Amino acid sequence: MEEHAQDFLLRDGFLLLGTALIFVLLFRRLGLGATLGFLLSGAVLGPYVLDLIGDPESKLGIAELGITLLLFIVGLELAPPRLWRMRHEIFGLGLLQVALCGMAVTAVIYFFTGFSLQASLALGLPLGLSSTAQVLPMLQSAGRLHTPFGERSFAILLFQDLSIIPLITIIAAMNRNPALPAGPPGWVLALETGAAIAGLILAGRFAIRPLFRLIGNLGEREMFVFAALFTVIASAALMQALGLSTALGAFIAGVMLADSPYRHELEADVEPFRSILLGLFFMSVGMMLDLSAIAERPLFVIAMALALIAVKSTIIFLLGLAFRMEWRSALALGLLLSQGGEFAFVLFAQGANAMLVDGGATSLFSAIVTLSMVTTPFLMMATRRIRERPVSTEEREAPQDDGANALVVGYGRFGQTVAQMLIAADIEVTLIDTDIEMIDVASGFGAKVYFGDGTRIDLLRQAGAAEAELIVFCIDGDQLSEAFLHAVHQAFPRAEIHARVFDRRALLRLKDAPLKSMAREVKESAALLARNALEGLGLSLEEIERAENAYLASDRERLSLQKESGDLRTARDHIITQRTREPRGT
Repeated sequence: MEEHAQDFLLRDGFLLLGTALIFVLLFRRLGLGATLGFLLSGAVLGPYVLDLIGDPESKLGIAELGITLLLFIVGLELAPPRLWRMRHEIFGLGLLQVALCGMAVTAVIYFFTGFSLQASLALGLPLGLSSTAQVLPMLQSAGRLHTPFGERSFAILLFQDLSIIPLITIIAAMNRNPALPAGPPGWVLALETGAAIAGLILAGRFAIRPLFRLIGNLGEREMFVFAALFTVIASAALMQALGLSTALGAFIAGVMLADSPYRHELEADVEPFRSILLGLFFMSVGMMLDLSAIAERPLFVIAMALALIAVKSTIIFLLGLAFRMEWRSALALGLLLSQGGEFAFVLFAQGANAMLVDGGATSLFSAIVTLSMVTTPFLMMATRRIRERPVSTEEREAPQDDGANALVVGYGRFGQTVAQMLIAADIEVTLIDTDIEMIDVASGFGAKVYFGDGTRIDLLRQAGAAEAELIVFCIDGDQLSEAFLHAVHQAFPRAEIHARVFDRRALLRLKDAPLKSMAREVKESAALLARNALEGLGLSLEEIERAENAYLASDRERLSLQKESGDLRTARDHIITQRTREPRGT
C-alpha cells in the first residue's frame, strides 16, 4: 500500500512539475505571466480535461502554505514604523474597498440571479476580496511593490486578510444548519485575534529573535531554513487554531523580524519554498475549475465574471480618486484588484456548511472567481497604453544615438552624482531614466534626460551603446541580473560596464557578471561620515586613516572569501566588532 502511494506521489509530482514547466515557459514567452500558466496547466491535468491528477482539494490545502510564505516575505519588507505610516490606507482605503465592493456585488447577485438575501451575502461579500496570491507576485515582478502604488495595493490586500474574521462571523450569524455548532460571538473572535496578534509580537521579540541569534552564533546555515519554516508554520498554526487567517499570522511574524539583522537571510531561505507552493496553489485552483458547471451555464458564468470585474474596478477606481490618486494610477489599482480571491473558496465552503448556498452554486461561483483571476493579466496588458502617462516627444524624447562616450542609466540621487563627475571630466554623457516626474524636474535644471527602460538591449542600442566606451547602471535595487549583464557585454563588447548595487548580497549575486566595477550604495558615504565623527572626537589624521584602512582591508578580504564560497555568512570573524587596542585616555 505504501509503495502504491509512493508511486502515485512520484507520478503526480512528475506530471505537476512537467506540465507547469511547459505552460509557464510558454506564457512567460508570450508575456502573459506565470499565474495564467499555472492555472491552465492545472485545468489540463484536472478531472474535467485529462483527469491525470486526483484529489485537487488536498493539494490545495498544502499549496495554501504558499500564500502563507508569501505574506511572511512581504512582512519581512515592512518594518513596524513603515507599517504604522500605512495605517490610513489600511484602515481607510482597505475598509471602504471591502465594504463597498462586498455590498455592491451582493446587490448584483440579489437583484439579477434570484438568490435569497442570505445566499447573496454569503456569495457577494467573499467576492469583494481580491487575490493576494496573484496580485503581490505581479507587483513584485513589475518592481512596484515598494512604490506608493504598490503600498496602497498591499494596504487593501492586508485589510482583506483582516476582514476574514468579520466575514466568518456574518456567515455564522446566518447559519441554517441545525447540526452545525454555533461559533463564538464576533466580539470573542475579535478579542482572540487581538490576543493572537499580541502573542505573536511578544514571541517574535522574546523567543524568535533570540533563537535566530543562537543559530547565527553557531554558524549552522541549514538550521536557518528550519527555523524560518518553523516560524511561519507556527504562526500560521496559531491563527488556524483560532479559525483566523493563517496568512495574517505569517505576515505578523515577518513584520516582527523585518528590522532584525537576519531579514535578508530569512528571505533567501523561504523564497524557493514560496515559489513552488504558490505555483502548486494556482495549479490546484485550475484543477478545481468545474468546467462542466461552466459548460452547463456558460453565459451566466461569463456574465457574472464580467459584472464582478466591472463593479470592483469601478468602485476601486473611484476610491483611488477619492484618496487623491492620479486617475491613471487609480484605474490601474481598480483593474489590478478586480478579480475574486483565494479566500472566496474558503468562505464559499463556510456558506455551504451553513446551508446558505448549495453545492451547485458554490461550483458556479468558484468558476467565476477563477475566470476573473484569469482575466487580470490580460486586462493589465490591454490597458497599458491608457494607464501609462503619455510621454511628450518634445520634453521626454526616447533615447537616440548622439555620439556620447558614456551612457548613464538611472538619473536619481546616485546617477546624478556619477553623471556630473563624468561631465566635469569633459566626457559626453547620454542620460536615461523612466521616472517622468524626475525627467521634468531635471530639465528645469538644464539636464537632458531621455525617457526609456535602460534594461532593454534594443533601447541601449538605440541610445548609441554600440559606439559607447562606458555604460554605467545607476538604477535602484536588484533590477540587474547576471544574465542581463552578460547580454549587454555580448551586444556591446567595446563598452566597459559599471553598476551600482544595493548591498553586499547583490554584489555577491553579480560576482560573475562582466562588470568592470560595482559600487555599494552607502559604503563610501558611511565611511566619510565615520571619518567626520572620528575627527569630531579629536583623533589625528593618522589615527583616522589607520581606522579606515583597517576597515577597508577587512572588508575586502571578507568579500573575497564570500565570493569564493558563495555564502554571505562566510568570514564573519572579519567583521570588526571589538576594539584591538586599549580605549583612548587609559
